[in-house]
Amino acid sequence: MRGIFDRWTRRVVAALFTLGLFSASPSVVAAGLLDEPLARLHADSFPETTKAIEEIARSGAPEAETLLRAMVDRRLLFDASSKTVVVKDASDKFLDARTLKPLASPPAALSPVRINNRLRGLIDAELGTLALVSPDRTRRFEAADALFRSRKASDLKAVEQAIAREKDGAIATALRKAHSAIQLARDDASLSDKLAAVGELAAFTDTDTLGLLNQTLASAQQPELRTSLEAAITRIEHQRQLLAGVQNVIYGLSLGSVLLLAAIGLAITFGVMGVINMAHGEMVMLGAYTTFVVQEAFRAWAPAAFDFSLLVAIPLAFVFTGLVGIAIERGIIRFLYGRPLETLLATWGVSLVLQQAVRTTFGPTNREVGNPSFMSGGFEVFGVSITWGRLWIIVFTLLVFAGLQLVLRATRLGLEMRAVTQNRRMAGSMGIRSARVDALTFGLGSGIAGIAGVALSQIDNVSPNLGQSYIVDSFMVVVFGGVGNLWGTFVSAFALGIANKLLEPVAGAVLAKIFILVLLILFIQKRPRGLFALKGRAVEA
Repeated sequence: MRGIFDRWTRRVVAALFTLGLFSASPSVVAAGLLDEPLARLHADSFPETTKAIEEIARSGAPEAETLLRAMVDRRLLFDASSKTVVVKDASDKFLDARTLKPLASPPAALSPVRINNRLRGLIDAELGTLALVSPDRTRRFEAADALFRSRKASDLKAVEQAIAREKDGAIATALRKAHSAIQLARDDASLSDKLAAVGELAAFTDTDTLGLLNQTLASAQQPELRTSLEAAITRIEHQRQLLAGVQNVIYGLSLGSVLLLAAIGLAITFGVMGVINMAHGEMVMLGAYTTFVVQEAFRAWAPAAFDFSLLVAIPLAFVFTGLVGIAIERGIIRFLYGRPLETLLATWGVSLVLQQAVRTTFGPTNREVGNPSFMSGGFEVFGVSITWGRLWIIVFTLLVFAGLQLVLRATRLGLEMRAVTQNRRMAGSMGIRSARVDALTFGLGSGIAGIAGVALSQIDNVSPNLGQSYIVDSFMVVVFGGVGNLWGTFVSAFALGIANKLLEPVAGAVLAKIFILVLLILFIQKRPRGLFALKGRAVEA
């Protein structure tokens, strides 16, 4: 009885010892997994190195990724005489390749493991497979894209396992795309598998997928496969044309918002005062330079709060350019009412003076205006790319338009402005001081042009010539929409912006502008007052 007890005791002790050994030293297990692939590197031949790379990647050892990256960087070294493989880290220390632990005395004769471009591609693909299990979402997404590009049949099982455990929808979609690409590239895949892969890939509209399908079509032999590929290519091309149209509409909305910001102030002054203000573009330019000055102040005194610079620049640009506008109206324009040609020449001279003043103060070169973090980068919606900067400008334009409508409809100044616009003499007989309204109207229009400059500073070069780029387009928007009508300006700005962007891919940027201008001239011949003509006795007289 005692002999049986002793025998069982020895077995339990041995089992506990073995379990403790391996649980305490996981590197021993990993080292055993890497023994054979590392031994292949001593042969110093590309075929053996190829096998070593594949075996290291599939070993499951935690050191696998480090070894493969070291091989790419020529930091994986071997000594054929002592059968040793070491890793040289960033601090020039030598580590045992099996355990990644420091070596007390590395071999003297070490040579880097030789690789070529084909092996580099293989390592990139294997690193992509390893990254499929990474906790980092970005790395998993990049790994799925790398597998799509490599399309190695040996990765098929790893991709299937990754699809089964992936919880992120976008990454799972990228993995299914890679899986279909691998199936389509396999020589031993059945026709049904390839047809299913083509059907899956037809749902993607990117250039890489279209290129893969065209490449496969060039070498496909089966009639069913060729028919399926042609149908998928046709479907993707139609989807890409549709997406391109939607993308151009987005660009048109962006351009329309810029035109609306630049023209809305001009529509107010033109409608109320009947003044052709050729210095309106310079108000936009002054607003952009106000943004530059504010950002320079933030860079100097509060760099951590740089993202708030635009929130400070918007009211400052409105106030500054509004005061400049009031000064121009009180100092020059009020003496020239009723003489439109002289007003045009005078404001043109003011624009030249303002441009030269800015050149003298800030220099003739472009000035750097930064984008806050919330306006940097972009995103995709159903394959359509949208930048945060353009989106915020569209939102900002709509807010400015809504605020201006509120001022015109819900304030005394707005009521007086509408009265003067419709019948100046009758408004004066009712006690409205038209001179005061003219000054405040010109200041309001100039202030809105200033905040337009804040927005334009985020998407265009800030230079003394900034305003000249938008003054002609602003007049086109105002005339097309109806002089003094804000809703007409709103509709015409977005209509011209979208039409311009839809014509550019067909006719080019220059011919598109010429075509739009010709259509606008023909339209004005039929409707001289624009899309939405103002109603009123003075207007109709």
